[in-house]
Amino acid sequence: MSTPTRFIVLIEKAAASVRNRLARVGPTLLAAAALLLTTPALRAQTAASKIAADLQAVIAASSTTKSSWAKDVDGVRYVKALVVSNSSDPDLTDLRGAVLASGGSVYLRFVSVSALSVLLPANQVAGLAARSDVQGISPNRMTARTASVLEMSTGVTGVRAVKGNSIVGLDGSGIGIAVLDSGVMASHKSFGNGSNLRLRRAVDFQKVGDASAVGVKDWRPGIDASASLYPGSKSMAGFEAAIASDGASFADGYGHGTHVASVAVGNGMFQGVDATGVAPGASVYDVKVLDSNGYGQISDVLAGIDWVIYHAKEYNIRVMNLSLAADSTESYLTDPLCRAVRSATAAGITVVVAAGNFGKTMAGGEAYGSVGAPGNDPSVITVGSANTKNSAARSDDTVSGFSSRGPTRGGRVDALGVRRPDNLLKPDLVAPGNKVLGAMATNSSGSKWSWLPANFSTLAHGLKASGADAKGALMSLSGTSIAAPAVAGTVALMLQANPGLTPPLVKAMLQYAAQPIPGANLLQQGAGLLNVEGAVRLARAVRSDVTSALQAGSLHAGDNLLASAAAMPTPVSTINGQSFNWSRIAYVGGNQVVSGEALFTKFQPVWDPRLQWARGTVQRYALSYWSGSGVAANTYVRGITTAHASNQMLVTPGVVQGTALAGASSLLGRTGLFMPTGTLASWLAAGSGTPLAQGLILSEGLILSEGLILSEGLILSEGLILSEGLILSEGLILSEGLILSEAGQIGVSTSGDTSPLGEP
Repeated sequence: MSTPTRFIVLIEKAAASVRNRLARVGPTLLAAAALLLTTPALRAQTAASKIAADLQAVIAASSTTKSSWAKDVDGVRYVKALVVSNSSDPDLTDLRGAVLASGGSVYLRFVSVSALSVLLPANQVAGLAARSDVQGISPNRMTARTASVLEMSTGVTGVRAVKGNSIVGLDGSGIGIAVLDSGVMASHKSFGNGSNLRLRRAVDFQKVGDASAVGVKDWRPGIDASASLYPGSKSMAGFEAAIASDGASFADGYGHGTHVASVAVGNGMFQGVDATGVAPGASVYDVKVLDSNGYGQISDVLAGIDWVIYHAKEYNIRVMNLSLAADSTESYLTDPLCRAVRSATAAGITVVVAAGNFGKTMAGGEAYGSVGAPGNDPSVITVGSANTKNSAARSDDTVSGFSSRGPTRGGRVDALGVRRPDNLLKPDLVAPGNKVLGAMATNSSGSKWSWLPANFSTLAHGLKASGADAKGALMSLSGTSIAAPAVAGTVALMLQANPGLTPPLVKAMLQYAAQPIPGANLLQQGAGLLNVEGAVRLARAVRSDVTSALQAGSLHAGDNLLASAAAMPTPVSTINGQSFNWSRIAYVGGNQVVSGEALFTKFQPVWDPRLQWARGTVQRYALSYWSGSGVAANTYVRGITTAHASNQMLVTPGVVQGTALAGASSLLGRTGLFMPTGTLASWLAAGSGTPLAQGLILSEGLILSEGLILSEGLILSEGLILSEGLILSEGLILSEGLILSEAGQIGVSTSGDTSPLGEP
């Protein structure tokens, strides 16, 4: 049977299945669905559908006492919101005018997502949502922190050697890592001494936007504080001056960001208890988006992401670490944080995000579907936590109980009013995140401790020093936010070894080389435990001109991807005398498991960071840059736009499809999403799975693959895999409102904040 014929048969079968399902819910719903199915595209969004559910609830509520982003002032209810636009005008001039005309204010205009941070009278939200240049309106939710043995346990020692106090081999030198967190103590000895400070810049977004004094204290309408970002302009210089925080006397009053940065880039060889991080030669850029209590707003994080994108080429910032999260009921498609990190990925920045620390219910049971935003976005590397048992051996490692499990549960409401969860595969892998030793923040003189050790004295390692000695103080933290920077540091090593890698290629390599933890499933550990040695070896095997060839348009599907005279490395690593097989799996398209050497011997179009595929959606991103006299060409991003990708191949022949091999998902049967990663990996390594003879092709908006239509209803369908009721039949796992409540919390933690002392 020819491919077109197979496709027609599949469409007919899928249509029959839909009709049978709809028949059960009555003729009225069937008629409505039939109307939708015969329409070329979904009907246009209504104004109400553009407004996030939690924002609608607060607008209609009698009180705003439980919301940080709503307030009643002189009898008028105001909300702080993020308005996402589809306007082709990067300055959003008309939309800004509409906000002011409605009695609101504009605090910030973003680049990573075409959006505004605004203040609006609540009764004007619907009117603004009705505009054709508005795609969605979300509340400016709170974000929060997600609270050497490390070198040995991750395999870092396999890619470098130490002579005295000097590192020989890979250490991340030349690579910039942006840490979006609560600040970084620049004077801590872990980040260098004297003139060799590796903290290059510090900026504080608590100083601008609606986090500034005018925005928070006054809730005052009629302000347009957005400014032109033209390089070298007076407005740009003023903005940079406003956020500058270099040399702050108490850069990290909370203490989280300093510890996170040290896990990624700290050099702790100056003292007896070595707390060296993964990439101690890399540069760190402190982008403060959380306050001294560990909280911030989404607008702060968006502004921080914008700053990183804007300066990425200037400073060679190749990695961004987000050890934070926001509770969101939205789909990754519409959530502002998710949109922003996708833009950062498209700009060539590898984004590493903490999965969250909500792997357990209040009663102590396991909580699936608890990954927050932006860790629920398919473009980022979402990291869960592993418990190393405080030893360098990997044989006894387990997935931390607190580590958030997949799948992603943010969702959208379809035209029939039915909520459709995204159900994407997360996390991508796990890394050491239990009782990890790192830098402890104090003020610049060392006389005052940051909030975390001051309030949890057992975190500090017996250090009661003050003054200069405190600049080398250490503490331990637990959480996925501590696991994430271990991966961010690994990415720096990979990019030092091969600067041409793209973000999705880096992610696939990390997964492919990961070590499956025995017994843990795909939703608990992703591809497995971080393996630095294997990831670096795989990075070195690939040609180093991937990024430049993509930009030149000279790299095509199926082209040779291996470096000259290189071969695929043996998929086995030996760390601390123990050998183990790699997982040899990777996630693509948000819900697909793939394997096979073709992933790295041939160029896969999905390794282009500008092509972003999740489920049935494939978008192509385009970046525009500022230009003019004295402005470096193709350096400062002005705008980022998206469009549906044109017909093309996504994955080439030879790649092995492993999704169907896992079978239908059953918690009790340990199949599908609940299959142990090690089991699926061993089956694929033994030759099971389906090699794609014709690849995976995007055609006329549909993804065709060897007779499989990767759409809602066949691979990760509402009825087959994660229906609102199916998994409830096997235990209370993903009940709406029990594990990840739709109401949720205003701000969520994503690290050692739920249990600072970690697990045994």
